[in-house]
Amino acid sequence: MAPRRPGEEAGGATGCSGFLGDRLSRVAERIGRAAERSGRPAGSVRIVAVTKGRPPGAVTAALDAGLRDVGENRIEELETKAPLFHAPDLRWHMIGHVQSRKAARAVASGALIHSVDSLKLARRLSRASEEAGRRTRALVQVNASGEATKGGLAADAALDGIAAVAALPGLGVEGLMTMAPLTRDESVLRRVFARTREAGEAAAKALGVASLHLSMGMSNDYEIAVEEGSTMVRLGTALFGPRPA
Repeated sequence: MAPRRPGEEAGGATGCSGFLGDRLSRVAERIGRAAERSGRPAGSVRIVAVTKGRPPGAVTAALDAGLRDVGENRIEELETKAPLFHAPDLRWHMIGHVQSRKAARAVASGALIHSVDSLKLARRLSRASEEAGRRTRALVQVNASGEATKGGLAADAALDGIAAVAALPGLGVEGLMTMAPLTRDESVLRRVFARTREAGEAAAKALGVASLHLSMGMSNDYEIAVEEGSTMVRLGTALFGPRPA
C-alpha cells in the first residue's frame, strides 16, 4: 500500500482538493483583471493560501493546485504543519500576530513574517535571528485604518519606524502589510490600501530599493487591494470555503 500523503487520513485530502482548482482559476482570473486595471501584469501578484484552522490536507490541496505560498496565523499551527511537507519550493508565511515571547520560534520556522507590528517585536526577532545565525525575512505591519483593535505602525508616521526596523541586523525588510476594516465601503478600503501603498513607496525611496512588497487584501477585498497596488493577497475562504467549525 502506498504511503498516505499529509492530510489524506480520515477522509482524503480535506475534501477541498476537488474544487480548489476551480476556485483558484476564478480567483486568478479576477486578480489578473484587477492587475490589468492597475497597469500591472497578473504575475505581479502572489497568492498566499491561508490554511488557518484547517487540517494538513489543505496544504496538500494547495500544492496540488500549483500554489507554493502558504500562510498560517498561529506559530503552533505552522510548527505542526511545516515538518509534514518537503516540497523544495514551498514558501511558508507567518501572517498572524507574533507574541514577543514566541519570537525565537517564529524565527526558527523560516517563514516570511508579515506581522512585525512594533519596534519592540522587531528587536526581539532580530536578536533571536542573530542568535540563530540567520537573517529573518519580514514585512512591517502598517495600521492604515487607524483602528485601535489593529496592530502596526501608524501610516502617517511609519517611515521612521520602518527605517528603524530595516536597520536591525537580524531582519531583512521586504515590504509592508496591512489589514483593512471589515466593511463593504469601497472608498474606505481604497483609502486604507492607498495609504499603505504610499507608505511603501516612500519607504522604498528612503531605503534605496526599487520597490517593496505590499501584503494587502484578503478574501473579501482582494480585488480592490490589487487595484491599489498589492503584490501579495492572503486568501483562505476564497480558496477553501468556510473554515471547519
